[in-house]
Amino acid sequence: MNNLTVNYSKLLKRIVLYFVVVLICVVILYPYFVMFTTALKSRSEIFSPNGAVFPKDWLWQNFVDIWKLAPMGKYMINSICIAGGSTIIAMICGIPAAYALARMKFKGQTAFLGFIIVSQMFAPVVLLIGIYKVMQTMGLTNSLWGLIFINAAFNQAFTIWLLRGTFMSISAEMEQAATIDGCNRVQAMIKVLLPVAAPGIVTTLIFIFINAWNEFTVALCLISTETIKPLTVGINIFNGYNMIEWQYLFAGSIFAIIPVVILFMSIEKHLTSGLTAGGVKG
Repeated sequence: MNNLTVNYSKLLKRIVLYFVVVLICVVILYPYFVMFTTALKSRSEIFSPNGAVFPKDWLWQNFVDIWKLAPMGKYMINSICIAGGSTIIAMICGIPAAYALARMKFKGQTAFLGFIIVSQMFAPVVLLIGIYKVMQTMGLTNSLWGLIFINAAFNQAFTIWLLRGTFMSISAEMEQAATIDGCNRVQAMIKVLLPVAAPGIVTTLIFIFINAWNEFTVALCLISTETIKPLTVGINIFNGYNMIEWQYLFAGSIFAIIPVVILFMSIEKHLTSGLTAGGVKG
């Protein structure tokens, strides 16, 4: 009788757990489902008072039309250049800085780490006026390079913080063994530490790339030329003053989501280990 009660209790807990998981998935995915079905509707059906969730006529042509109505290809190339460029710069600067903080001790280290953490609390919109003035002085307004440098700068603190935790979770004895074999500190870092820290590095790369890919506010304020706008800003061409083409706006948004989803799916196995390593020591 007791075993039967225990089995029922476990079964009930499992059912409740599955229900909660399914409910969370529905809450998270439903907006994307609505966005997808809206992208397949006609404009008249979207604004119809009797409209349903599913379209009457599945207008897949909407996904083709946006490439004719807007330079979507150029938008995507710009976003790839901005996200890729800012990721490379942030990693080139962040890896040595994180290594120094993880392996070396110096005066003011605690204060510097505190500054890194505090700097992550400031959203770009808070510093927008200052950013614009600096970019204007440097002649980088309305420039892809300006967005690359800004995104690299805003992701730098996160890069250092996460990679420092990753490096600190790896024993320094491995590098010491490499130095005994004749490697200097830089060679030991490149040949020994970085391969072992690959999951954390990949995780950091993903987050920097996605943050830069999704950036909107700064790009909206700095870029005015249509052909150099990133995808997040460019698709607002369908958001007019008097009329919003929701079907095209949502279709463009889906194209903006696809690269991020593919990126997550391709390297998902590195995420858990990378985040765990990066959060071991702060």
